[in-house]
Amino acid sequence: MTATTEASTGTAAAVDDRPMTHRQVMEALSGLLLGLFVAVLSSTVVSNALPHILTDLHGGQSAYTWVITAALLTLTASTPIWGKLSDLASKKLLLQIALLIYIGTSALAGLSQNTGELIACRALQGIGAGGVVALGQICLAAMVPPRERGRYSGYFGAVFALATIGGPLIGGVIVDTSWLGWRWCFYVGIPFALAAILVVQRTLKLPVVKRPVKIDYLGALVITAAVSLLMIWITLAGTNYAWLSWQTAVMVGGGLLLAALAVVVERRAAEPVIPPSLFKHRTVTLAAIASVLVGVGMYGATTFLSQYFQLAKDKSPTMAGLMTLPMIIGLALSSAVAGRLITKYGKWKAYLVSGTALLAIGFALLGTARVDTNYGLLSLYMAITGIGLGLTSQNLVLAVQNTVPRHELGAASSVVTFFRTMGGAMGVSALGALMTNKVGHYLAENLAAAHIPAGHAAAGGGIPDLAKLPAPILPLVTDAFGHGVGTVFLWAAPFAALAFVTVLFIRETALRTSQQG
Repeated sequence: MTATTEASTGTAAAVDDRPMTHRQVMEALSGLLLGLFVAVLSSTVVSNALPHILTDLHGGQSAYTWVITAALLTLTASTPIWGKLSDLASKKLLLQIALLIYIGTSALAGLSQNTGELIACRALQGIGAGGVVALGQICLAAMVPPRERGRYSGYFGAVFALATIGGPLIGGVIVDTSWLGWRWCFYVGIPFALAAILVVQRTLKLPVVKRPVKIDYLGALVITAAVSLLMIWITLAGTNYAWLSWQTAVMVGGGLLLAALAVVVERRAAEPVIPPSLFKHRTVTLAAIASVLVGVGMYGATTFLSQYFQLAKDKSPTMAGLMTLPMIIGLALSSAVAGRLITKYGKWKAYLVSGTALLAIGFALLGTARVDTNYGLLSLYMAITGIGLGLTSQNLVLAVQNTVPRHELGAASSVVTFFRTMGGAMGVSALGALMTNKVGHYLAENLAAAHIPAGHAAAGGGIPDLAKLPAPILPLVTDAFGHGVGTVFLWAAPFAALAFVTVLFIRETALRTSQQG
């Protein structure tokens, strides 16, 4: 088994295990952060633009949910594959391939003529984004030891926040600019992805252990099928059929059987996509559970806040993006500050505990939101939620990376991302279905109270164009969406509370000061 170094020229040289200087790390990190910005941008740039996109493509609330969850689904399914490949092959090359996939699928998404094509392209886009997100964390873990990783992880959190707020703002400006149009929401990330490829080529130099590449295709297929079946069930249940029905029994039963089959396949595979041995580590198992629970709220917050400000507060896409600033600033600051403190003192569990607690409190407070809720209060609620997310998401990855041996860093890091995005995909699907049901229910109540026939307004199934609604109906629709989104956050709060309980049982271990192990 031989080790080589990924040089910018692509030639092999003897591996140098000397620690990278801060300058070298920051140069390499610039390309990783640019790639992360692109990947997160692909999800958030459409959030404020979706009501306009789906009005143009004649899509409803179900399509709204699937444009988000299709990308999350493939991002989830592909993440462990990218992680496993990074333990077997060049991390640098894999990252560049993921960026190229993102470029091609973004261009195709911009050419979509209907919601079906858009959802399909978003699914393909998620494969590239999954590689970029997973490999960014993995490359950082390969560059610096756990004790020093905290402050650099803070940069990841800050860039995540920048892309989260920048995406909706960029998407809002694009759809509000008549000579651009919503298709540029997908084209706008392409220059950033090209720049990331060039920067990575010049600056990223990582040791590579040459091992035979054995991809567990069967495991990847079964895991994808299990997650997909369960997510499809969550999306359709309560709308296309009852939660307690034969369809539910078939899909849930099938999903659980496939999950059990995946465990059997992974235990027998030579190079499993998700190595079962990882879950012998208590920290990995608990972090995976917490990641699922955090993911439900994490993706729900960014998805449904956009609908709240546009459809309950009747704000433009650009203004809706600006109004989420308190949450994003809270996320960026808490992530950066916690990262530096972790590097200085070597302690990390307190941030997970306080982060999940604040997340539960923030969601519970957002659950009180209604159409007439004061923006000052909403700002406070969003800031608390953002701080909770900033203290939690990156540090779950750090805890796992500090637990496993170096040769399993890729698979272990991707496991956290896998379960977080799986929770996010299922959470957005379930919460989206819940919101469709609740908005329809509240709107029907409002129309009945106003003695207006239900046929005068679309109840729950479509994304309304508020500018075209009759004056008597407009406040009834905005009230329904305000109440519906509030209910969604109220349901997200218990998931964060369960994450809080879970991280209490994670055993804190001192952060390693070297890459060995």
